[in-house]
Amino acid sequence: MSKVGYARVSTEDQSLSIQIDKLNEAGCIKVFSDKASASSTHRLGFQQLLDFLRADDTLVITRIDRIARSVLDLQQLIQHLKQNSISLHALEQPISTDTASGKAFLDMLAVFAEFELSIRRERQLEGIANAKKQGKYKGRKPLSEDLKQKVITLYNKCHNKSAVATQLGISRNSVYKILKQ
Repeated sequence: MSKVGYARVSTEDQSLSIQIDKLNEAGCIKVFSDKASASSTHRLGFQQLLDFLRADDTLVITRIDRIARSVLDLQQLIQHLKQNSISLHALEQPISTDTASGKAFLDMLAVFAEFELSIRRERQLEGIANAKKQGKYKGRKPLSEDLKQKVITLYNKCHNKSAVATQLGISRNSVYKILKQ
């Protein structure tokens, strides 16, 4: 029965140290971490955490928004933990899956976290719409015809979209779009 911690920040320039210190103070034998958005599907530390946890372990986090991106995501995680006899404990919120009141509070916080995320998205879209009206937001600059031709030429030579994207310093998605045209 071990305590295992998980810390996450959204961007590379944010620090994990405060969360990690709190998790170590709480008695975690190991702390996994990620510097990625919760919505990212490529959270290596999170995947390593899930592989590391064993029955009767306790997953310790500072706050629930560090571990899940939506109510559905949180509920699926809680179900996975429960099926594997792993409990969840948040240090800064009265959350523990060991008690009925802790579970209820967890569900309420998850709903509010998702609501806050939705409001933030709405505000962002309103800001973009306003900027477009004022002519300040025109979207991304289109790729040049020269670059498009280079993509096609390189792809015809090597047939590897990732290699083309890397060599030209553009996203794979751009390569796919160009080749689709």
